[in-house]
Amino acid sequence: MALYEALFLALLVGAHAELPGCKIRVTSKALELVKQEGLRFLEQELETITIPDLRGKEGHFYYNISEKVYEFLSTFITSGMRFLLNQQICPVLYHAGTVLLNSLLDTIPVRSSVDDLVGIDYSLMKDPVASTSNLDMDFRGAFFPLTEKNWSLPNRAVEPQLQEEERMVYVAFSEFFFDSAMESYFRAGALQLSLVGDKVPHDLDMLLRASYFGSIVLLSPAVIDSPLKLELRVLAPPHCTIKPAGTTISVTASVTIALVPPDQPEVQLSSMTMDARLSAKMALRGKALRTQLDLRRFRIYSNQSALESLALIPLQAPLKTLLQIAVMPMLNERTWRGVQIPLPEGINFVREVVTNHAGFLTIGADLHFAKGLREVIEKNRPADVMASTAPPPSTAAV
Repeated sequence: MALYEALFLALLVGAHAELPGCKIRVTSKALELVKQEGLRFLEQELETITIPDLRGKEGHFYYNISEKVYEFLSTFITSGMRFLLNQQICPVLYHAGTVLLNSLLDTIPVRSSVDDLVGIDYSLMKDPVASTSNLDMDFRGAFFPLTEKNWSLPNRAVEPQLQEEERMVYVAFSEFFFDSAMESYFRAGALQLSLVGDKVPHDLDMLLRASYFGSIVLLSPAVIDSPLKLELRVLAPPHCTIKPAGTTISVTASVTIALVPPDQPEVQLSSMTMDARLSAKMALRGKALRTQLDLRRFRIYSNQSALESLALIPLQAPLKTLLQIAVMPMLNERTWRGVQIPLPEGINFVREVVTNHAGFLTIGADLHFAKGLREVIEKNRPADVMASTAPPPSTAAV
């Protein structure tokens, strides 16, 4: 009976285990590139070693051996000389390899700010899985509002899968990755826009005043010529849908039209609901995931009655134009800045290919060392190490 209970609990835990929002596969091609760059770094380290000339006396025998003849005399030198070489070279190899690995890992952001509103969590969900040809890593891949760092969105999306091996690196993002970003900005209060007075395009201002002339003419003269206010406020976190045909973002927002007389309460003329669908194209530039948004579908309707919804039809085209010329550029300016993905500093993606699947997308790319490993290590090496980079002595043989 205890066995069945343990099995049931294990299945229950597994069913509620959090899924990764981001996966990364490093293929053997990338590992070979890193290996070659690492060997180049070690060669540079060894070039900095200076072994002093050996001078001494053994009985009636005097010796003076310079560094240039060590290799020629390697089969004749004594065990004491081998000990000296081990003292000099082995610690450098060990030290260089350790510093290289730690320095690269230290440059990978785990939990960092994206901007002044939102951060991202790239915590590893479990130990990396290594095979003969790949290294697979599962990351949480979740955004969060900086004012609510302990908040987290439940991940109910499809788990991303990685099958490809042709490129050096593959990165997979589930719908959860993008949904957590949009909900974080929603909770941070960023998904709203207010245009007042001169900020409202002139043609739209005239059209709105004409559309609501019957309501405006009944107001007091002090209010009739007041500045117009157009406010858009997203009502619920937008949702991302990824299909093989493409990626779409669904948004529902309120649109409020009002007059804003100076030093008086605003006078609301109308309130409507807007449904919009945006297409999203993803790309990797450097090591940032960037998004280009485009407005595809748009409709407005009244919260009051079907009759009022019919009256809003003339406003549909100009409001869509307003979104395209005023709102979409602001959104794309932010989304095209992108968000960093977990990749060591000095390494960038090149020649990327984006593939959509049901519930997730993958991006395959090759790697490019934008910086040498020595530059990466020197930049990230602590101050106390910078002051003294000499490795500790060791008696271990190579």
